[in-house]
Amino acid sequence: MTVQAKRTNGVDTERLHETAKAVRSTPKLGEFTFQVNNRWIDAGQNQSEVNLFAGQGQIFAHKSKFDLSADEPEILLGSDSAAGPVEHLLHALASCVTTSLVYHAAARGISIERVESALEGDLDLQGFLGLDPTVRNGCQQIRLKLRIKADLTDEQLQELSSLGPTFSPVFDSLRNGVPIAVSTERID
Repeated sequence: MTVQAKRTNGVDTERLHETAKAVRSTPKLGEFTFQVNNRWIDAGQNQSEVNLFAGQGQIFAHKSKFDLSADEPEILLGSDSAAGPVEHLLHALASCVTTSLVYHAAARGISIERVESALEGDLDLQGFLGLDPTVRNGCQQIRLKLRIKADLTDEQLQELSSLGPTFSPVFDSLRNGVPIAVSTERID
Protein backbone atom coordinates (compact mmCIF):
# COMPACT_ATOMS: atom_id res chain seq x y z
CA MET A 1 0.00 0.00 0.00
CA THR A 2 1.34 3.45 -0.97
CA VAL A 3 1.04 6.22 1.60
CA GLN A 4 0.09 9.58 0.09
CA ALA A 5 1.89 12.63 1.44
CA LYS A 6 -0.39 15.24 3.01
CA ARG A 7 -0.40 18.16 0.63
CA THR A 8 -1.77 21.66 0.95
CA ASN A 9 -1.35 23.93 -2.08
CA GLY A 10 0.81 21.18 -3.64
CA VAL A 11 3.28 21.38 -0.73
CA ASP A 12 4.22 18.22 1.20
CA THR A 13 3.42 19.75 4.58
CA GLU A 14 4.89 16.85 6.56
CA ARG A 15 8.29 17.39 4.90
CA LEU A 16 7.92 21.16 5.33
CA HIS A 17 7.37 20.79 9.09
CA GLU A 18 10.20 18.20 9.35
CA THR A 19 12.54 20.63 7.57
CA ALA A 20 11.58 23.48 9.91
CA LYS A 21 12.13 21.21 12.93
CA ALA A 22 15.56 20.10 11.67
CA VAL A 23 16.70 23.68 10.96
CA ARG A 24 15.37 24.84 14.35
CA SER A 25 17.48 22.21 16.12
CA THR A 26 20.54 22.58 13.83
CA PRO A 27 20.54 26.09 12.27
CA LYS A 28 23.54 25.27 10.04
CA LEU A 29 21.20 22.99 8.01
CA GLY A 30 19.35 26.10 6.81
CA GLU A 31 22.37 27.68 5.15
CA PHE A 32 22.40 27.45 1.33
CA THR A 33 24.43 29.08 -1.43
CA PHE A 34 22.89 29.49 -4.86
CA GLN A 35 24.86 30.32 -7.98
CA VAL A 36 24.57 31.27 -11.61
CA ASN A 37 27.33 31.48 -14.20
CA ASN A 38 26.82 34.23 -16.76
CA ARG A 39 28.38 34.82 -20.17
CA TRP A 40 28.01 37.95 -22.28
CA ILE A 41 26.99 37.20 -25.88
CA ASP A 42 26.58 40.52 -27.74
CA ALA A 43 25.28 44.03 -27.00
CA GLY A 44 22.66 43.51 -24.24
CA GLN A 45 22.51 39.72 -24.60
CA ASN A 46 23.65 37.53 -21.71
CA GLN A 47 23.20 33.84 -20.97
CA SER A 48 23.23 32.47 -17.44
CA GLU A 49 23.48 28.82 -16.50
CA VAL A 50 21.96 27.47 -13.31
CA ASN A 51 23.13 24.01 -12.34
CA LEU A 52 24.67 23.66 -8.87
CA PHE A 53 23.84 24.91 -5.40
CA ALA A 54 25.23 24.14 -1.95
CA GLY A 55 23.51 23.30 1.30
CA GLN A 56 23.88 21.08 4.34
CA GLY A 57 27.61 20.73 3.63
CA GLN A 58 26.99 19.25 0.16
CA ILE A 59 26.94 20.36 -3.46
CA PHE A 60 23.67 19.59 -5.25
CA ALA A 61 22.90 19.56 -8.95
CA HIS A 62 19.44 20.48 -10.19
CA LYS A 63 17.64 17.69 -12.06
CA SER A 64 18.32 19.71 -15.22
CA LYS A 65 20.64 22.55 -16.12
CA PHE A 66 18.65 25.76 -16.58
CA ASP A 67 19.59 28.45 -19.06
CA LEU A 68 18.36 31.98 -18.45
CA SER A 69 18.62 34.47 -21.29
CA ALA A 70 18.57 38.23 -20.90
CA ASP A 71 18.59 41.05 -23.43
CA GLU A 72 17.40 44.62 -23.71
CA PRO A 73 14.57 45.95 -25.87
CA GLU A 74 15.57 47.59 -29.14
CA ILE A 75 14.86 51.08 -27.75
CA LEU A 76 17.56 50.33 -25.14
CA LEU A 77 20.00 49.15 -27.85
CA GLY A 78 19.34 45.42 -27.48
CA SER A 79 17.84 42.94 -29.92
CA ASP A 80 14.78 42.19 -27.72
CA SER A 81 15.51 38.44 -27.81
CA ALA A 82 14.75 37.86 -24.12
CA ALA A 83 13.42 39.54 -21.01
CA GLY A 84 15.63 42.30 -19.64
CA PRO A 85 17.57 42.13 -16.38
CA VAL A 86 15.06 44.35 -14.54
CA GLU A 87 12.24 42.10 -15.79
CA HIS A 88 14.18 39.10 -14.43
CA LEU A 89 14.43 40.95 -11.11
CA LEU A 90 10.66 41.50 -11.09
CA HIS A 91 10.12 37.82 -11.96
CA ALA A 92 12.43 36.76 -9.12
CA LEU A 93 10.50 38.98 -6.72
CA ALA A 94 7.08 37.76 -7.93
CA SER A 95 8.00 34.09 -7.83
CA CYS A 96 9.69 34.29 -4.42
CA VAL A 97 6.84 36.23 -2.81
CA THR A 98 4.34 33.77 -4.30
CA THR A 99 6.27 30.68 -3.20
CA SER A 100 6.77 32.11 0.30
CA LEU A 101 3.06 32.92 0.58
CA VAL A 102 2.01 29.46 -0.64
CA TYR A 103 4.45 27.55 1.59
CA HIS A 104 3.57 29.51 4.72
CA ALA A 105 -0.14 29.17 3.97
CA ALA A 106 0.34 25.41 3.56
CA ALA A 107 2.20 25.23 6.88
CA ARG A 108 -0.84 26.86 8.49
CA GLY A 109 -3.28 24.54 6.69
CA ILE A 110 -4.70 27.36 4.52
CA SER A 111 -5.81 26.18 1.07
CA ILE A 112 -5.35 28.56 -1.84
CA GLU A 113 -7.01 28.12 -5.21
CA ARG A 114 -5.02 30.69 -7.17
CA VAL A 115 -2.37 33.39 -6.74
CA GLU A 116 -1.54 35.96 -9.39
CA SER A 117 0.62 39.03 -9.21
CA ALA A 118 1.41 42.06 -11.32
CA LEU A 119 4.63 43.98 -10.85
CA GLU A 120 5.96 47.26 -12.18
CA GLY A 121 9.42 48.69 -11.63
CA ASP A 122 10.26 52.34 -12.40
CA LEU A 123 13.75 53.00 -13.76
CA ASP A 124 15.28 56.36 -14.76
CA LEU A 125 18.07 56.07 -17.35
CA GLN A 126 19.70 59.26 -16.04
CA GLY A 127 21.24 57.14 -13.27
CA PHE A 128 22.37 54.25 -15.50
CA LEU A 129 23.83 56.64 -18.11
CA GLY A 130 25.68 58.64 -15.44
CA LEU A 131 23.90 61.85 -16.42
CA ASP A 132 22.67 62.81 -12.95
CA PRO A 133 24.46 61.54 -9.83
CA THR A 134 21.34 62.24 -7.74
CA VAL A 135 19.29 59.71 -9.73
CA ARG A 136 19.54 56.14 -8.53
CA ASN A 137 20.87 53.54 -11.04
CA GLY A 138 18.34 50.97 -9.90
CA CYS A 139 14.59 50.94 -9.66
CA GLN A 140 13.09 54.04 -8.11
CA GLN A 141 10.08 52.04 -6.94
CA ILE A 142 8.57 48.60 -7.41
CA ARG A 143 4.85 48.01 -7.13
CA LEU A 144 3.56 44.49 -6.41
CA LYS A 145 -0.15 43.70 -6.61
CA LEU A 146 -1.31 40.30 -5.40
CA ARG A 147 -4.56 38.66 -6.45
CA ILE A 148 -5.54 35.64 -4.35
CA LYS A 149 -8.45 33.24 -4.63
CA ALA A 150 -9.12 31.45 -1.34
CA ASP A 151 -12.09 30.87 0.93
CA LEU A 152 -11.13 33.50 3.52
CA THR A 153 -12.58 36.58 5.18
CA ASP A 154 -11.14 39.95 4.13
CA GLU A 155 -9.14 40.06 7.37
CA GLN A 156 -7.74 36.55 6.78
CA LEU A 157 -6.92 37.47 3.17
CA GLN A 158 -4.91 40.50 4.33
CA GLU A 159 -3.07 38.34 6.85
CA LEU A 160 -2.38 35.71 4.18
CA SER A 161 -1.13 38.29 1.69
CA SER A 162 1.44 39.53 4.22
CA LEU A 163 3.09 36.08 4.43
CA GLY A 164 4.82 36.38 1.04
CA PRO A 165 6.56 39.72 1.65
CA THR A 166 7.28 38.81 5.27
CA PHE A 167 9.14 35.59 4.48
CA SER A 168 10.43 36.04 0.90
CA PRO A 169 14.27 36.04 0.67
CA VAL A 170 14.17 38.10 -2.55
CA PHE A 171 11.76 40.66 -1.04
CA ASP A 172 14.02 40.95 2.00
CA SER A 173 17.14 41.31 -0.18
CA LEU A 174 15.57 44.12 -2.21
CA ARG A 175 13.94 45.92 0.69
CA ASN A 176 16.94 45.79 3.05
CA GLY A 177 19.84 45.60 0.61
CA VAL A 178 22.52 42.95 0.70
CA PRO A 179 26.32 43.29 0.66
CA ILE A 180 27.76 42.40 -2.75
CA ALA A 181 31.44 41.53 -3.05
CA VAL A 182 32.86 42.12 -6.54
CA SER A 183 36.14 40.65 -7.74
CA THR A 184 37.76 40.58 -11.17
CA GLU A 185 40.21 38.32 -12.90
CA ARG A 186 41.69 38.35 -16.37
CA ILE A 187 40.60 35.77 -18.95
CA ASP A 188 43.53 34.34 -20.90
